[in-house]
Amino acid sequence: MPSELDKQKLLSLMEIYKRHLEKELGAKFEKSAPQPTTREYQEFKAEFLPKHMSLYEKLCNLSEKILRIKPGQQRANELQEAIDIIHLKITPSGAVSFSFLLPSVIAIFIPLLAYLIFQSTFFVFLFLIGALVMIRPCGKIPEFLANNWRLKASNQMVLCVFYTVTYMRHTSNLENAIEFASQHLSPPLSLDLKKVLWDVETEKYSSVKESLDMYLETWKKWNLEFIEAFHLIESSLYEGDESRRLNALDKSLDVILDETYEKMLHYTHNLQNPITMLHMLGIILPILGLVILPLVVSFMEEVQWYHLAVIYNVILTVVVYYLGKNILSKRPTGYGDTDIAEENPELKKYRNLIIRIGNQELQVTPMIISIFVGVLFFLIGLSPLIFHALGIPDFGIGGDDLTSSCKQKYCFLEYRGDSLNRGPYGLGAALASLFIPLSFGLAIGLYYRLKSKNIIKIREKAKQLELEFASALFQLGNRLGDNLPVEIAVGKVADIMEGTVSGSFFQLVSLNIRRLGMSIDKAIFDPMHGALVSFPSNLIESSMKVLTQAIKKGPLIAAQALTNVARYIKEIHKVNERLKDLMADIISSMHSQIKFLTPAIAGVVIGITSMITTILGKLSTSLQQVTSNVGGEGAAAPTGILGLFGEGIPTYYFQLIVGIYVVQITFILTVIANGVENGSDKLNERYQLGNNLIRSTLLYVFISGSVMLLFNIIAGRILVATVG
Repeated sequence: MPSELDKQKLLSLMEIYKRHLEKELGAKFEKSAPQPTTREYQEFKAEFLPKHMSLYEKLCNLSEKILRIKPGQQRANELQEAIDIIHLKITPSGAVSFSFLLPSVIAIFIPLLAYLIFQSTFFVFLFLIGALVMIRPCGKIPEFLANNWRLKASNQMVLCVFYTVTYMRHTSNLENAIEFASQHLSPPLSLDLKKVLWDVETEKYSSVKESLDMYLETWKKWNLEFIEAFHLIESSLYEGDESRRLNALDKSLDVILDETYEKMLHYTHNLQNPITMLHMLGIILPILGLVILPLVVSFMEEVQWYHLAVIYNVILTVVVYYLGKNILSKRPTGYGDTDIAEENPELKKYRNLIIRIGNQELQVTPMIISIFVGVLFFLIGLSPLIFHALGIPDFGIGGDDLTSSCKQKYCFLEYRGDSLNRGPYGLGAALASLFIPLSFGLAIGLYYRLKSKNIIKIREKAKQLELEFASALFQLGNRLGDNLPVEIAVGKVADIMEGTVSGSFFQLVSLNIRRLGMSIDKAIFDPMHGALVSFPSNLIESSMKVLTQAIKKGPLIAAQALTNVARYIKEIHKVNERLKDLMADIISSMHSQIKFLTPAIAGVVIGITSMITTILGKLSTSLQQVTSNVGGEGAAAPTGILGLFGEGIPTYYFQLIVGIYVVQITFILTVIANGVENGSDKLNERYQLGNNLIRSTLLYVFISGSVMLLFNIIAGRILVATVG
């Protein structure tokens, strides 16, 4: 009787033949090997998969039970490929069912709710059209998530090959090399590599090589250089000559570095048109179009301010975000730093604002500060509406003016109009409205800045160490090559590089060895006193792991290993700098849009709009007085002219639309600029969001307020000179 192990091997062999037949004959078999269900893998997956993906998983499975829609075979294969990439336990049928069920629920309930609230058919048609448009994007969610997964994973591919090659130079074992790489990479690529190993442990595949080859197939459409690099690594296992084996490993790193540079070069050249379109569609045309919109509202009273809000703050924002995501989805393999606080729990406290009181540390979460600032400024921005609701009399400054509601030249509220455009037209209300975009910009900006400021400083310190580390490794390799014990060699390197970050690192290692009596392994990796606690970096950690493992084979082997690691680090850094040089023009252009052009143009537009609204309002009031003083047939002409002028949109509401749009577009452009430059680097993205939102919002508020005051003074003098 065949044993259980023999049965498993037979099943595995059958699966291999099925795949070969599918490839050769185009035949389709019903089901692939089952997903691994080991408890450890499930726990690992649950720990690293984002929460929104598990929510989507539950919604798809629920939708399949309520409304089961089966896609065509070709579409099902495309969805299954995306589902496999992101490790979700759903079926293509569940994904398609969700894409129809969610829009159906929205189309039934939301338009009714919108009609009850707004009493307007505009929102009913808007939500109905929106629900229909949602069907296709919802159906593409697995592919969208897979693209995000690929973007994050592709950013780690050069380092993945680096870690694998670094390990295999001194120990020719593919399984251990993949495990070594998975330990030093962050998700999602680490999850992919761990799944390669789990698939072997659960006997889905009979060997690591077979499991790895099947995983590499998923990258065939996007990253051929990654596949080629790993095939060279695999080929080194079969080389009998040591020099040929090492050449194959070196060649694998050269392949992915050269191909990365070439693909990024093409990406940069092809990026000019999409970025220009994004700039025109997202910034220039919308903001310049706002100049004419107040006049449209003045002469077409059926157009209300909330129509503009929906167009700008919802529809246009979604379109710009979608275009930006399309640009990022085409980004090839590159480099991306990780959030070191995610990998090192000891650093998570630095996400808070730390206040030292004596020997005690008080940790304040940035959320509390940002909410306090946001609510305070938001209430100030709402003060004109609150004053009006409470019945507080209007007040103003600037001298007597009997035609205004407050009997002053410049009123705070100046409520007029009888439609939904009814609102505060006063200069004071317009200036107070600037606090609402300020509340959003400062609150979100402070949250991201305070949350990332301390962590980014620690990472920059570690990156500075990485820049010097190649030279330090050369020095250490030379000392070991002189047959010095590693404990003495570390101290000599610390003395040679005194005053540098690398010197501080090796000085700390040397002190741990001499004063605390630690071994070289504990002096570096000890969780309490190890040198890596002060210098968190995967690159440095992996280099030191190579040192501690290679030193067991002797100082000369360790010297050779460190010399090669140093060379690899220098090559990676050189290509990375060339990539930054390629991106320099595009990134500087995007940063100028974010930091100056967008808030400056929007601020000037608000000033012009305020002036136009003031002039039209005063002219309307003056014409009303003229018509009231003219009787009989003479009143016909002025009354006809008066009919041309509506009340227009209050500057208060108009500024809210533009101000919030500036905050939104700054947020989106920052995410896109960071994605183009750094790939999926969430820590740097948060830090840039904090800086850009605070600076851009403050600049916009300053320019808007200054231009509004200046133009209203000019408009007042013009009206006094012409109307009297």
